[in-house]
Formats: sequence, C-alpha cells, structure tokens
Amino acid sequence: MNKRDFSFDLPEDLIAQTPIARREQSRLLRLDRLTGDTDHRRFYELPDILRKGDCLVLNDSRVLPARLIGKRATGGAVEVLLLREVRDHATTWECMTRPGRKTKIGTELVFGDGELTAAVIGETEGGNRLIRFEYGESPLSESSRGSFPTVVERLGKMPLPPYIHEELKDSERYQTVYSKTSGSAAAPTAGLHFTNELLDTIMNCGVEICYVTLHVGLGTFRPVKSDSIEDHKMHAEYFIIPEETVISVNRTKKNGGRVIAVGTTSCRALESCADMTGMVSIYSGFTDIFIYPGYGFKCIDGLITNFHLPESTLIMLVSALAGRENVMRAYDEAIRERYRFYSLGDAMLIL
Repeated sequence: MNKRDFSFDLPEDLIAQTPIARREQSRLLRLDRLTGDTDHRRFYELPDILRKGDCLVLNDSRVLPARLIGKRATGGAVEVLLLREVRDHATTWECMTRPGRKTKIGTELVFGDGELTAAVIGETEGGNRLIRFEYGESPLSESSRGSFPTVVERLGKMPLPPYIHEELKDSERYQTVYSKTSGSAAAPTAGLHFTNELLDTIMNCGVEICYVTLHVGLGTFRPVKSDSIEDHKMHAEYFIIPEETVISVNRTKKNGGRVIAVGTTSCRALESCADMTGMVSIYSGFTDIFIYPGYGFKCIDGLITNFHLPESTLIMLVSALAGRENVMRAYDEAIRERYRFYSLGDAMLIL
C-alpha cells in the first residue's frame, strides 16, 4: 500500500493546543468497524456503550519530563531528549541531541548544578546518541536506579509533540490518571480522557480493567518516508504484560467478552504476544510490530484511540482494524463536525 492512501487535509485550527477543561468531557466518535456506521457521544458515556464481561486494557506508562537542558563540559548549550533506556546498561539511554554535530562520541555533558552529568558513548544507526548518565559523584548502580527518575523529574521538561506550540500550565494533564511506571517519551494519549471516577463507574458495570506497560518512544511518531508502507521499519519499544493482565484478558476471551485496547500502545503490546487463539502470556521485552491493513488481529476486539496524523503508522493501525475506507470517511466526518485532533484532542471508539 502507498502512504498517500492515508493522507487527508486537516485545518490547522483543529489541532488541539490545550487540554479540555474536564478530561471526561471530550467528544467520542463511535465507529462500527464492520459497517462503517458512526455516531457522536461524549467520553463520559463510555459505560453506556461497554458491556458486562468486556475488558479494558490500559497502558500505565508515565511520561518522563525527558527534555534535559544542559551544557557541554567545554561550554555551549545542549538539549538532550531521552528516548529509551538501554536495558543492558542501567544508566545508558538512547537520546536525541541538539546540536547533534556538537555531541560527538566522547562529549561530556552537565545538567543542573552538576548533580547530573553524562558522556556520549556511542551512536545509533539512525544518528541518535547513546549517553551514559552519572548522578552525584558516582555512576548510578542497580541498587540506586530509583534516583535517576527522581533527578529527571526535577531537572527535565515535558517533551510535548512538535505540533503543540504552548507550554502546559499543568504538566499532569499530559499524564493519565493511572500512570505508574516512568519511561515514556510521549503520553499514551488515548488514556488522557479517563478520570478515576469514570474508571470506577466502568468497573461497577462489570467491565474488567487491567494494565500493560509500554514505554512510548518517539519512533512511534516517526514519519513513514518510503512510499510503500511495507518498507517502513518501526523502532522497538519496551513493554511488560503482567500475570494479572494475562488472567483478565484470557478469561475475557474464554467467556466471549470483548478485549478493548485503550490506545495503539496497548494494542501493540497485546498483539505482540498473543497466540493464534488470541490468548496472551506473561511477557517483558521489546516489540517493533508494525500493524497496517491486511494484518489479522489475534487478541483485541475494539480500540479507544485519538485522531492521528496523516500518513502516520498510527492511522495505518486504526485502518487495519476498521478498514481504510471506513476510517477515512470517519475522519472526514470528524473534520466536518470540528472534532479536536491529535494528542490533546478528542477520542474515537472502534467496535
């Protein structure tokens, strides 16, 4: 398929720049993935749409304030964006740096008042840097890894997508209310519409709620550069599926309920470890799964998601579930109805 098959024109004023006042008041476009029929709701109406015996799977990853502003030890400002932790080295991260030409291998970096220092120790095939961080006077050891997120929370800034031009007044609005494990470079935005009260209401309706952890990397949003989407390579992202989630998902499948992923990240985690019967197993590791039309879903039956960029891997995943023509018609309708698009925008429910 050609990436232009997933192109559409979006008025710039529909790109949400700020969160809505109350999370659950977001608009919700419901799309029937078999018929293409749509209707328009509010997110707080979700309990009326779900059924007893369904299972919602949410991503509890928390966004690191991963933009670190510092300087080179030899002088000169530098900006480092943490992308993903290199799992075989406790304090080594793959990072984007600016200016890149001034952060060659061997460059030493300083952040804050020197409480965080770092050195560029390598370079990836795509041009990102491998940077090893030190906290205080000695490198972080396995026993003190908890200190690194703490110092990053203190020194870092929230890495908002480039199409958002305003700083958030409340950085927690770029976190889900159930975020737990720090490690993402961007929010799993489908979950931003939930409140704790709404989650309680959903559970009281007999819907199971469980969690995966997938640390969102910026590779998820990397543009598809090749005309043929089959030639695109996804960056790997680290995810965990715990035992309690395996029990909930597999019980739902066995009982005939619907497994509904909250966000493309939860979808990719589940589909990465599902067998051909749709059952999942305990897992921790990386996934670079690329889901586009023609993919046969094994686990999920529905998806809650935001409205995505043209020609992105995310709109391709949504099109794989609901059909490209259905999705493109729904997007046209959302534009006519002036839905808010992208990370801080409204939601779509595909069932």
